[in-house]
Amino acid sequence: MTMLDTLEARLREVARAGGIPGASIAVSVGGELSEAATGVLNLDTRVEATTGSLFQVGSTTKVWTAALVMQLVEEGHVELDQPVRDHLPGFALADESAAAAVTVRHLLTHSGGFEGDLFTDTGRGDDSLARYVGLLRDARQIDAPGRSFSYCNSGFNVLGHLVATLRGGTWEQAMRDHLLTPLGVRQAALMPEEAILFRAAAGHTPSQETGNPSVVRPWNLPRSNGPAGASLFAAPGELVRFGQMILNGGLAADGTRVLSQESVTAMTGPQFPLPFFPGLGGHWGLGPAVLDWGAPIYWHNGSTLGQAASWWIVPGHDVVVAFTANGGDMAGLVSDLAEPLITELTGLTPPAPIRPPATPVRADLAPYPGRYVTPTMVVDVAESDGLLEITSTPAGLLATLSATPRTARFVPYGGHGFIAVDAVQGRHRFVSFTVEDGRATHVFEGRSAPRA
Repeated sequence: MTMLDTLEARLREVARAGGIPGASIAVSVGGELSEAATGVLNLDTRVEATTGSLFQVGSTTKVWTAALVMQLVEEGHVELDQPVRDHLPGFALADESAAAAVTVRHLLTHSGGFEGDLFTDTGRGDDSLARYVGLLRDARQIDAPGRSFSYCNSGFNVLGHLVATLRGGTWEQAMRDHLLTPLGVRQAALMPEEAILFRAAAGHTPSQETGNPSVVRPWNLPRSNGPAGASLFAAPGELVRFGQMILNGGLAADGTRVLSQESVTAMTGPQFPLPFFPGLGGHWGLGPAVLDWGAPIYWHNGSTLGQAASWWIVPGHDVVVAFTANGGDMAGLVSDLAEPLITELTGLTPPAPIRPPATPVRADLAPYPGRYVTPTMVVDVAESDGLLEITSTPAGLLATLSATPRTARFVPYGGHGFIAVDAVQGRHRFVSFTVEDGRATHVFEGRSAPRA
């Protein structure tokens, strides 16, 4: 008996073990779809989760936004290596020279070098994206454009504004006209007032009073962050539908041409090298990451306010997997369900989780202590008994969910990388530093945080 045969039971088992209120998974093998759901969408209302329920799919939306950009490239409206200002003359950053140099390709590959986790609410009007992009004139530069990778939500909001501007409408309308409708997507929404027409999941995070999962309020992120992941609410089967289009070289299930083969190849090819970091592959494409399991896998995760999604496309095996969840140990769905399932279906295996070395690597710790800051996290690094003690304190939007700092001890892992001594839910955190002239300038944990 295969995992597909017991998909619902396995999903239920992993969700219960991880304290996940509700979850749903969709798997396509050779075009044959299998789906399962478990739990509830909302612990207050106890509405049952179904395979057609809508979850916030978070940053997996970025690949959809990237596809909208590639359609504009195909039509000759956009060139990837031209400055963004050629298309959006008003685009500005705190660093004028950087703003003039940032290209569309930089934004698609998270290499624009400016602050990424800016979740400013600019209202619910159709001008919300334009107003958001206008506020970026104060966004700090972390690194020179094209020099390094740092995950950048704000860059994808700029891309959404680019799409809306060149299409002469809103990002949401472009999504409907150029992706959702041609693909035949039905179990999806782009606005809260649309999502209410479906079974829609609420996010959950631990209560600061009791530690028990509680419903997150507000329900969703601002509309101004839609293109980066705030405003696509979908069943995982619709993520699979999009993934099948990628596998089919840009063709929808009914034969409609959504993207050219050239665009698909560009999106899924290695475009920008990544720093070593567990869970990330060797490169980022134009939208998705390209994981290395001995063969390439196209991947993207997503997380919003107490909700998450994860999405894999396995070329050469005609496999697409997507899951959604609304709280608890959502990473456990990756390690205990999705990854083993992909291995069973394809024979490919993920890289082994990294662990602290049995004999710690000797390192001079003097370059690293200090404070590093992003809009959503303050990271304090101190030397303690030959180790690095790192305290991460949520700021901005993340502080509204939990203001509790977390402290962990790290040992050297090689180069300027450090791994946590203790595992949390079976996984060891990993951080790396950028060092120039004997002093760390940035700490990297998916995002690059500059020294304050």
